[in-house]
Amino acid sequence: MDLVLIFWLLATILVLYLSLVTVKQGYVDVITMFGKYRRMLRPGLNLKIPFLERVYRSVSIQNRSVELEFQAVTQDQANVYFKNMLLYAVQNDGEETIKKVAFKFFSDRDLMQALTRTIEGTIRAFVATKRQSEILSLRREIVAFVKEEIDQSLEEWGYHLIDLQINDITFDQQILESMSRVVASNNLKAAAENEGQALLITKTKAAEAEGNAIKISAQAEREAARLRGQGVALFRQEVAKGMTEAAEQLKQANLDTNVILFSMWTEAIKNFAEAGKGNVIFLDGSSDNMQKTMKQIMALMQMDSQKQS
Repeated sequence: MDLVLIFWLLATILVLYLSLVTVKQGYVDVITMFGKYRRMLRPGLNLKIPFLERVYRSVSIQNRSVELEFQAVTQDQANVYFKNMLLYAVQNDGEETIKKVAFKFFSDRDLMQALTRTIEGTIRAFVATKRQSEILSLRREIVAFVKEEIDQSLEEWGYHLIDLQINDITFDQQILESMSRVVASNNLKAAAENEGQALLITKTKAAEAEGNAIKISAQAEREAARLRGQGVALFRQEVAKGMTEAAEQLKQANLDTNVILFSMWTEAIKNFAEAGKGNVIFLDGSSDNMQKTMKQIMALMQMDSQKQS
């Protein structure tokens, strides 16, 4: 009796042990019976029928990441090397989704192979339509194209693509060197254009300043000439006025007005002698020439008087 009791006790403990299933947080266990899907177990402590039900697979509903490195060829036959980070996860923890994830692929390795090959093929197809010079500026377009192309396939497998990051895009060393030379030549060209524009601006401003200076100088010269003319005219008016007054006074004193002309003639000769600075002036001091000069001066005075009247 004791052996039978011990046997049944041990059998009960074994059945209870085989009936209890612990599912870790972030996972869902898929239960099958006789090879057919039966149900799924949520995280925590669960019961199953021992010897009949078994855990077919534990499906992770957490986010997963994988790094991809592969090569593509552009339209102009340039080799492009990509380093990508792929972030994906199970769509949800619904029963239909879990069934897709559990039974679509034999193992996670097969899933990863299909996923990476699909992404590589999609990116290669996109790159093959672009030129080497365009690739570096098309990161977002590549990611958008990949998501659009593989979303349907991932949905059929029970997954969805969270993010695809293109961490690095490189080319062959010869292409990198040629790109560096192109960038350097473009920089030199831009620098030369900037220097040319700066020189043009400098010369333009200098020409404008010189033109303004010439314009201001011309205006000042014109104003000075106008003022000099006014001064000479005013001087002549004052001289004529003074001579007229002196002539009137001589007439009232019954004196000859030629005394004024003789005085002007002698004053002019005196001024030539005192203020002359090396220049030679020839004057005929004869009485005939003096009379001739006096007649010319009187003629000029009469012309000034007629203009004033």
